[in-house]
Amino acid sequence: MPLITLQDVDYSVGGPLLLENVQLSIEPGERIALIGRNGAGKSTLMKLIAGELVPDDGEVRRDGTVRIARLEQEVPAGAAGDVWDVVAGGMGEVGSWLAQYHHLSHAEPFDGDALAEVQGRIEAAGGWSLDQRVVETLERLGLDGDAAFSGLSGGMKRRVLLARALVSAPDLLLLDEPTNHLDIEAIDWLETFLKGWAGALLFVTHDRRFLKALATRIVEIDRGQVSSWPGDWGNYERRREERLNAEAQENARFDKLLAQEEVWIRQGIKARRTRDEGRVRRLKAMRNERAERRAHTGNVRMDFAQAESSGKKVVEARDVSFDYGGKPLLRDVSTTIFRGDRIGLIGPNGSGKTTLIKVLLGELAPTSGEVRLGSNLQVAYFDQYRATLREDWNALENVAEGREFVEVGGKSKHVIGYLQDFLFTPERARAPITRLSGGERNRLLLAKLFAQPSNLLVMDEPTNDLDVETLELLEEILGEYTGTLLLVSHDRDFLDNVVTSTLVMEGGGRVGEYVGGYSDWLRQRRVEFTAPASTAAPSAPMPVSPIAAAATTPTTPKRKLSFKDARELEQLPALIETLEARIAQLTAAMAEPSFFQRDAALIAADNATLADTQAELDAAYARWAELDG
Repeated sequence: MPLITLQDVDYSVGGPLLLENVQLSIEPGERIALIGRNGAGKSTLMKLIAGELVPDDGEVRRDGTVRIARLEQEVPAGAAGDVWDVVAGGMGEVGSWLAQYHHLSHAEPFDGDALAEVQGRIEAAGGWSLDQRVVETLERLGLDGDAAFSGLSGGMKRRVLLARALVSAPDLLLLDEPTNHLDIEAIDWLETFLKGWAGALLFVTHDRRFLKALATRIVEIDRGQVSSWPGDWGNYERRREERLNAEAQENARFDKLLAQEEVWIRQGIKARRTRDEGRVRRLKAMRNERAERRAHTGNVRMDFAQAESSGKKVVEARDVSFDYGGKPLLRDVSTTIFRGDRIGLIGPNGSGKTTLIKVLLGELAPTSGEVRLGSNLQVAYFDQYRATLREDWNALENVAEGREFVEVGGKSKHVIGYLQDFLFTPERARAPITRLSGGERNRLLLAKLFAQPSNLLVMDEPTNDLDVETLELLEEILGEYTGTLLLVSHDRDFLDNVVTSTLVMEGGGRVGEYVGGYSDWLRQRRVEFTAPASTAAPSAPMPVSPIAAAATTPTTPKRKLSFKDARELEQLPALIETLEARIAQLTAAMAEPSFFQRDAALIAADNATLADTQAELDAAYARWAELDG
């Protein structure tokens, strides 16, 4: 019996129906990948299934006992308290009582009356089994219930929210971009965990390898229509191409017939005294049908602004080390980057990838060793936090920056026309940037980046929120880029398809260099960087996070920390949050046009502050991993 059935469901947000006549059912144990272009209605469909939205027409039928949990694409702004509070909140009122009991039982001074009152409520609701479920979920996901949620990294916050969704033991789990802000080891862990999870799963992801590993069915939203494609991703791609070709042929046949009928209606009066009224009615119906046809959304068209070639040798690093606060972030790194190289950087969040880039680009001076930059470098930078976009400007203003035309592909293009290549209508280009979706912001950042002449392109997580078609086109255009590319990404397929070599953060400041992409590195690596946990049977305990333990090596007892170290570990999350906020503030200030109109000494001082803050952040992450290991 289906868990959920959508029957003739329509939903609109103004203008044409976003979802039209949707027919969909979800069976127990299915793992369904929900795909479609940015803005097609994927998140809306999830909210309809979860009961957070009501359809304009049609019916959403749920099995009377079905439990549904949804992991949102972004971390909710209202999530606060410690990890225990956030996770227990997934069980409603009883969860809030358990959180109160957890705090009261640890509070000083001890309040026995308040504790007894909350305990009575929990016992009356039979809630102690749920308390144990919270404990088990936290243990199995490698989470510290006493840690402050606000002090966690983006990836750890996503893990906590996943625990919140799982603690309710849902029959259907809805995941919206679950791999965003996760590093490769965390993505591997999540993939393995979901393979062994017994419930039904509906998920949206831009990570094609994640999708291919999990999906047993593909559901696509295209121009308001929802279609189901049983089988794997390869089967979907073949059958979708066949469908689009058949649709194009049918549209061409229809348009040819319509054109013939339009000629007839104009000549009919002259050719005969009376018209065929039935034929006239059919023509009107054909006109209406053609007017209501929703064209397939076009593909993004990308091209680069031209820049002069750099020197043959772009960067040469010899025995480079970098310490911050006495802690080694880089140790004896040597590498040479030549013009045309496409290099991927792989490593956990906080492992020092950003510091390595800044050292290689000369923005940070190494503690020891030497870095030599090549001649005539023009650097363009893609920022994963999108801090280079001004919130008080619309899309047009962010790209134009006072210009009317941009130079791309050796040609001059009006900014409006250029933005249309990135699927921004003139109206959307003039809309406030605050109204843009995550995918639209990413496309806008790409448009801004590619309008800037460069011969060295640095891209930090460019794939987040992009649909598959845009991802594939980005891969193609990066393959044609004649300059040099430094790419930070946790998208394994993207790395495989784009880069020619990889620099891997291997711990202890060591950086390994390997030929090829992510899969090539897996074959070549000498030291285990990560090891996904083995798939658990549905009744078995959930696998432990690889951040806490590697599945292929015996676990060693966690060392007992001194009071000083324990205190430092407790304070590190707040320090990391402060440093990340400071970096975002500095980066936003540097995006202001007035920034570079100041005295050169002030500009240099701000750049040095940003570099020092980033190094301090990397050191804090390294220390956190050391103490919590």
